[in-house]
Amino acid sequence: MPNSKIRFVILKLIIVLMFAAIVWKLFDIQVIKGDQYGEIANDRLTTNIVEKAPRGEILDRYGTRLVSNKVGYSVIIQKTNMQDEEFNNVLNELVGILYMNNCDYYDDLPISFASYNYRFEDENEDGSIEDERIAWFEREKAYDITEDMSAETVMQILKERYKVSAAYSEDEQRRIVGIRHAAEVSGLSSTTLFTLADDIPVEAVTQIKERQNELRGISVINDYVRQYDMPGLATHLLGRVGKIDAKEYESNKDLGYGYNDMIGKEGIERWGEPYLRGTDGTTGTSKEVNGKAITVLNDTDPVPGDYLVLTIDSDLQRVAETALEKTINNIRDSASGTKKGADCDAGAAVVIDVKTGDVLAMASHPTYDMTKYYEDYDILIQNEAKPMWNRSVNGTYSPGSAFKPLAAIAALETGNLTIDEVIEDEGVYKFYDTYQPACWIWNENKMTHGKQNVTSAIENSCNYFFYEVGRRLGIDTLGQYAKKFGLGEKTGIEVNEESGHMASPGYKKQVESNITSQDWFGGDTLQAAIGQSYSLFTPLQLANYAATIANGGTRYKVNLVKSVRSSVDGSIVKEFNPEVAESINMDESVLNAVKQGMKRVVDEGSAAEAFANYGIQVGGKTGTAQVGDGSNNAVFIAYAPFENPQIAVSVVLEHGVRGTNAAQVARAIFDAYFNLNAEPSVTSGAVSAPNDEELLR
Repeated sequence: MPNSKIRFVILKLIIVLMFAAIVWKLFDIQVIKGDQYGEIANDRLTTNIVEKAPRGEILDRYGTRLVSNKVGYSVIIQKTNMQDEEFNNVLNELVGILYMNNCDYYDDLPISFASYNYRFEDENEDGSIEDERIAWFEREKAYDITEDMSAETVMQILKERYKVSAAYSEDEQRRIVGIRHAAEVSGLSSTTLFTLADDIPVEAVTQIKERQNELRGISVINDYVRQYDMPGLATHLLGRVGKIDAKEYESNKDLGYGYNDMIGKEGIERWGEPYLRGTDGTTGTSKEVNGKAITVLNDTDPVPGDYLVLTIDSDLQRVAETALEKTINNIRDSASGTKKGADCDAGAAVVIDVKTGDVLAMASHPTYDMTKYYEDYDILIQNEAKPMWNRSVNGTYSPGSAFKPLAAIAALETGNLTIDEVIEDEGVYKFYDTYQPACWIWNENKMTHGKQNVTSAIENSCNYFFYEVGRRLGIDTLGQYAKKFGLGEKTGIEVNEESGHMASPGYKKQVESNITSQDWFGGDTLQAAIGQSYSLFTPLQLANYAATIANGGTRYKVNLVKSVRSSVDGSIVKEFNPEVAESINMDESVLNAVKQGMKRVVDEGSAAEAFANYGIQVGGKTGTAQVGDGSNNAVFIAYAPFENPQIAVSVVLEHGVRGTNAAQVARAIFDAYFNLNAEPSVTSGAVSAPNDEELLR
């Protein structure tokens, strides 16, 4: 009996302890850790759907919309409990609908369709695909894919990874693998959606929704799509957006970017990413276990991105692009019976406000329509004329005789030449025994320019005069003045630009094999003084150089963005005011002598044909640069009006034969800007016939 009582007491004690433990656990869950467990429970029952913020708009200087947004439809994939085989079948059916409706979809796999080959793309536009290739294999090594594997071997590994059946056709297998790989890289999970296609047509939306029961895990949502309000205009400047890649995601994930976000890839879209990107909203949906939505909670409205006001004038931009295209076509069409000019197929034109450094227009030809970028991508990438290359800021060209005003300024300012000094053109420059170049007029007609001062030498583009100037100056002083005027230096513009190069012993050593720094000869300096040799400048630098002469020696940082404004209330977020990059102190008499020479180039010299009976006075300088194979490049720099300059222009025509042809484009720009109501000469089809007498003018 005593033993029974003891057992009963022990049993009651155990029950009490168990009950106490239960009570304590309930207290711990509901009170002490109630918030924590409640959050976990809510995570299981709540799906937060991101509501994308509209990207900021891009406007021209007068408020004309260049890039905005439209509401479109996007196809998204959500991970479910489907097995690989069912998932692959769903994707194959979905791609069939997209193909039927000519819809592009996201596929980042750098392997072509069968027969399989690698096809890495130069995403960062550095001229090489090597960094993209290395980054891809670095990411894939976690799946036992190595750089020594062929594309075919990698495809086989991926097919096995995703359990893609051989019952599908080769093309179907490649499509499925491409989507599965893109989704995997983008972090597809039960909480992270993958956007497969953007801006699909209503017909495709209808077909997907009609087959919703078959296409498990596939949804169509409303989304914002970039809209180009003036298709084809200023394409190189505006740039593009695209889905964030793995490298960009790693760099930006701490800023709140997701795997499926769009990001600026090129041009102003890339530079302005911190401003243009808005703040996404969220819609929280509480669900039952079976997934049925019952409540909506925690809504946060999206905030649109700021908008950018550019410095460009869209009307002037269109004139520059049209004039550039027409002039190039006219040169090529008028080249019948001769090869000179038949190869002219590209060029660039830049217009700058001489008082601020603002870019008013910047055209590159050939160009393309961003609304058809993905549709035309294969054609664009194979086009030898490189339509996706922005020649205005990334093309580097020998300036030819357009460099001579700078050489004149350098010589006058350093005392190596005086304004009244006369140098007689003797035809052949014989200072050096081993190198004796001739003036262009001697080569053509066995004539000379006779006695020349600096103004007449600029007007006549006398090579002999500038050979002597270059020898007196030396390459180091020439280089110092080129730097002052921004030639061979980045301008500070907001888009990616090349720095170019001023001719120098060091740069010659970089580009020539078996060259030492001692292998710079007097002849190299002579050629540099007339804009040949190793000097390579961008059209933007040439325009800013002309603007610096026009305004009397103030070189501005070049601006393409005028201001950033809030999309909420229009207030200024950031304003970009004129910024002086260099102040060049020039004697007024020096400046006047050089400018008078440039005026006479237009009035009586090599550009007179393009500006005959013109309504305003213009200062300018033509240049014709030898480029080895093919016709010479044509170069022209100018500013107007002569007495009170407002804008400066540079034009470069690849294989454009001579500088006068480039002047035709500048005239069309001046006509439009100053509203001269003159029919631009380019519309008549009239371009200067090839003429060897103009060589190097």
